[in-house]
Amino acid sequence: QVQLVESGGGLVQAGGSLRLSCAVSGSIFSLYTMGWYRQAPGKERELVARITRDSNTYYVDSAKGRFTISRDNAKNTVDLQMNSLKPEDTAVYFCNAQGGVLFGVYWGQGTQVTVSS
Repeated sequence: QVQLVESGGGLVQAGGSLRLSCAVSGSIFSLYTMGWYRQAPGKERELVARITRDSNTYYVDSAKGRFTISRDNAKNTVDLQMNSLKPEDTAVYFCNAQGGVLFGVYWGQGTQVTVSS
């Protein structure tokens, strides 16, 4: 059973930083494209950043220049460094593993990020 466990959320003032981490177990981590999504109250879940098996990255426009996604295939972890946080970044952040039809798609339980103004 593949499990994703997020950590690192919390409360921070605007302009501050947080680092989210997602630990993956139960499968071959290097096979998956990993992503961070977020869902704010009353809004749909959206992709924030993604990193492929080859470490190619993608960021939503609002995250460019502020967030950095990285992966460590030896430790089976994917991190999201978030700098210059804004109140509009407040959301539950979810870790996601995309392995396609062959290896499946998995979600973590989410971690709350709250940015105060």
